[in-house]
Formats: sequence, C-alpha cells, structure tokens
Amino acid sequence: MGRTRPIFRAVIMGPPGSGKGTVSARITKTFGLKHLSSGDILRANINAKTELGLLMKSCIDQGQLVPDDVMSRLILSDLRALDQSSWLLDGFPRTVSQADALDKAYSVDTVINLNVPFQTIKQRLTSRWTHLPSGRVYNVDFNPPKVPGLDDVTGEPLVQRDDDTPETVTRRLKAYETQTEPVLEYYRSKGVLQSFSGTETNKIWPHIEAFLHSKLSSVNHKVPP
Repeated sequence: MGRTRPIFRAVIMGPPGSGKGTVSARITKTFGLKHLSSGDILRANINAKTELGLLMKSCIDQGQLVPDDVMSRLILSDLRALDQSSWLLDGFPRTVSQADALDKAYSVDTVINLNVPFQTIKQRLTSRWTHLPSGRVYNVDFNPPKVPGLDDVTGEPLVQRDDDTPETVTRRLKAYETQTEPVLEYYRSKGVLQSFSGTETNKIWPHIEAFLHSKLSSVNHKVPP
C-alpha cells in the first residue's frame, strides 16, 4: 500500500475586498485543495430552493442575518460530501458560534488571515466598476477600461455596484470588524491563526505560498508509511 495523502483543512479570512477570492484561487490551484465559498453554497441553495435555501432567502429578504445554526448546518452538510478531501473554506465561520460548530465536526489545520489595511480596501473597492450583464469588473487604479466608463467588449456603460459605494464599504468593513475580530481571537487562542499583512495581493501571496508549502510538508511527515 502506498502512503495515503494526509487531509489538510484550512480556512481563509479577511475583510471584503482583501483579495480572498484571488488568494483562494491560487491556493486551490497550487495545492490542490477544494475551495468552498459560503456565498456560492448559499446562492446554490437559494437557487435550488432547498429547505435551508428557502429559510435563508426569507432572512435575507427581510434584511436579517442568517442564523448561525442554519448557516452551520448548510456548510457542514457540504463539507460532509468532501470527507476524504483537503479543503479551503472561505466566508465561514463568521461568528464564534459558527467556529465552534465547525470545530466540533472537523479539526482545522490552519487559518489564513489577510490583514489588509481598511484604507487600502476602501480605495480598492470604491475604484471598482462593473459591467453587470457579464460580471466583468474593472478597477480604475490598476485594471481600467480602455474607454473610461465603458466595457471593453461591448462598449456598454459600467456601473458602480451599491456594495462598492464609499458609505456601504465603510459600513461593511465596520460590520466585519465587530463580527469577525472575536473569530480571529478564537483561532489565535487555538494556535492555528496565521496573519499575512500587506496592501498588494501579489506581494502577500509568496509568503502565503511558502507558509503552506512548509505546513503541508510537516503534515506529510506525520503520515505513517
């Protein structure tokens, strides 16, 4: 029998606009982890009109937060389908109660926290303009459209999503801080939190990659032949 590959479970955290999507894509590509995004799971369940999806839709429609136990049930049922896989969880847990529920079901090997200054995020998000029909996103600072205000492909006008207006961005960052700081503390006390600070994803990424290489090789060495 050959050595079985150890299972590695990680969580990625960071405020909205910190580059989680980009970093998650690089981690899954480089290390072969399955990527689970709570937002994707939520949308899929709402679209499929599952029991939990309908429950969540009614919360969201009423402007309420989805209750912790509902969110935990939803994510854990998706994780159960990946029992023998290594995974990277993104967007969950968002509260200590959710972190507790995850901890009871699985042992998390590492929590990667993207510590990007709020000022950088505000600048980044409020510079974002979207072509709604295709979902193409431009950033006036580092990925501007060829013609200001117009989509490169169709020439149709770009809009700034409500999520990306300065007032909304400030509110979202404040909510993240209030809600998620305790979760970071929870993982820090367990000794699994690793924070990476910086203002540019491309400069933070090599440090994350090096950290995961060493982390995974130490996990590999624990596996009996």
